[in-house]
Amino acid sequence: MTDHKYLTNEQLNGFDNYKYSSIDTSPLSIHVMHPFWNYIVTLFPKWIAPNLLTFSGFLFTVLNLILFTIYDYGFQASSESYPDVPQLPNWLFIVAAVNIFLAYTLDGIDGKQARRTKTSGPLGELFDHGLDSYTAAMIPVSLFSLFGRDGFYSVSPFRMYLICWHVFLCFFLSHWEKYNTGVLFLPWGYDISMWGSTLLFLLTGIFSTNLYKFTLFGFPGGVVFEVVLHITSFLGNVPIIFLNVYKSYVNKTGKMLSFYEAIRPLIPMGFFLFLTGLWVLFSPSNILDRDPRVFFLYMGTLFSNICCQLIISQMSNTRCEVFNWLFLPSGLAVFLSLCIFNNFPSLELLTLHVLCIFVTVSHIHYGTSVVQQLCEHFKIQCFTINVKDD
Repeated sequence: MTDHKYLTNEQLNGFDNYKYSSIDTSPLSIHVMHPFWNYIVTLFPKWIAPNLLTFSGFLFTVLNLILFTIYDYGFQASSESYPDVPQLPNWLFIVAAVNIFLAYTLDGIDGKQARRTKTSGPLGELFDHGLDSYTAAMIPVSLFSLFGRDGFYSVSPFRMYLICWHVFLCFFLSHWEKYNTGVLFLPWGYDISMWGSTLLFLLTGIFSTNLYKFTLFGFPGGVVFEVVLHITSFLGNVPIIFLNVYKSYVNKTGKMLSFYEAIRPLIPMGFFLFLTGLWVLFSPSNILDRDPRVFFLYMGTLFSNICCQLIISQMSNTRCEVFNWLFLPSGLAVFLSLCIFNNFPSLELLTLHVLCIFVTVSHIHYGTSVVQQLCEHFKIQCFTINVKDD
């Protein structure tokens, strides 16, 4: 099942020569989180593999997604437009806050555990960032349940679609930056977003979702949070990313790629945006409103696959692929929905569900196969290590 060789010999050879390079200037990270993580990691025995910590943190995020799917599948529980739908229990938000903080902590100590056990390597970084790309969709979708959909104080599925794309682009551009500069400039927004998500869930668990039913200068709570997210996240990430890429050319410290080669990784993201936008805007049955949860899950999975391919290219110092083969079933689904099933809403919904399952299974197969291939190449195990205590 996982013996398919997705990585080429050129990519494997590139991983042999890979050296991790990053810069973290976030005051929150440097002065608060790293001292905390330096202490926490000492509580773990050295026989625990760093990748096991990474995967455990990812599972806490998945658990949040599962819980909110069970209790609030249609994002209706927190909206005043659906009074017949029971509100979410306060304990659910407190559990979600704890899960986010645990995920954040485990993600922060996995690299420290790797250095502590002398098991640092390319597999750990790829495993870490690959799973991070998946949580880029899971966390915003879980936060959607704080506000609900369609009401005055809520967020519509289309606006949530734009929020997801905002998060996608900020995450992707950080790795595109490294593709060009060779250095991962850790964004300040990551620590802020994880703390923000934890606090939002925690406060909701204490005061309920009525906390967000307010107006500010005539704008409802949902809009206020949207605007703050878009402005602070965009201004705190995107200009700095392009500035760092520009400086790498001026100072000749980056890879000095041609203009086309530099923007090449942006092409699949542009096509992905085109496909989803086409489906959302011209769906005969308004597919996004009919089942936003499955649509967001499909989007997040395909986004993660595109990101993983970019991360592999940057780490192996190989040329990024323009075409992702999962565009084929996605394009077929969009074509069937817009041109063939336009008078059959149930078939369009079925198409989305089948596509989501197919893309998810394909991405899991891709990820597990790549990990297995790297484990065989480096002659290591993903979740176990053989380290003697000092």
